[in-house]
Amino acid sequence: MNQSYVLPPWVVLDPLLHSWLLEDIGRGDHTTQSLLTGKIEFGQANWIAKQKGVIAGLPIAARVFCLLNEGASFTPILGEGETCDQGQLVARIYGPLDTLLMGERVALNLSMRLSGIATLTAQYVENIADLPARLVDTRKTTPGLRLLEKYASHLGGAINHRLGLDDAVMIKDNHIAAAGGIAEAINQIRDKIPYPLSIEVETTTLAEVEAALNENADIIMLDNMSLELMRQAVQLIRSHQNQTKIEASGNITLKTIRAVAETGVDFISSSGPITRSSWLDLSMNLEKSTSDSIKKKPPD
Repeated sequence: MNQSYVLPPWVVLDPLLHSWLLEDIGRGDHTTQSLLTGKIEFGQANWIAKQKGVIAGLPIAARVFCLLNEGASFTPILGEGETCDQGQLVARIYGPLDTLLMGERVALNLSMRLSGIATLTAQYVENIADLPARLVDTRKTTPGLRLLEKYASHLGGAINHRLGLDDAVMIKDNHIAAAGGIAEAINQIRDKIPYPLSIEVETTTLAEVEAALNENADIIMLDNMSLELMRQAVQLIRSHQNQTKIEASGNITLKTIRAVAETGVDFISSSGPITRSSWLDLSMNLEKSTSDSIKKKPPD
């Protein structure tokens, strides 16, 4: 797994985490606050994996508890990107009981969602691990969760495609229709974009591939092509421009990704690892403490 990927800084993520905590807590946690009125009690919570998969999102979960109370301490037992087995201890949290109870759902939801993405992404990557092609993700993400879902995708071994419309130029079928053709679209865009944005063009036929080549597109996407047509397109591009990158896209699944990689493309983009992933089931078991000595500040 890719354990070197860096999360965005907290100044970027904290507003998101704050909004998700506010969504869940609302005007107050009636259950927890009524139960613990006037009490300052501490405890320990264990996170247990209920199925095998790739763990992701533990630093984010730690931050959730930290935002609620800096006295909470989140200790990961497994590292980001490591595989857990069913029944395995994943993390241990110490802190005030109200913090553990109020942060439980948001922290678990995020880690379960991101672990599911990392788990399925790793399966896609494993299917082409011995081939040069690399898996990339797409912008088909949950609104508000894109940064974290793409973090999980990268953690599972994929490369992040553009995070937003401002990352790169991708000329798709509707852009081509609006411009009146591939050449027209590239020529209108090229002189207006900042350096060093790349230009990618979506193609579905060999004629469109030829048009993109003639305009020196940086990346040519082969969209929803048959394997035979894809092989022909790869051969055409390689004979014309060695530096042009080739991306395959369109309904890529675990069953089809290897055959697509064998056509010789450089990248394979798929929304599947994000849009088709299931949450990895994790649970939290709480234990009260008889000591108030566990007032550790969680690591940054």
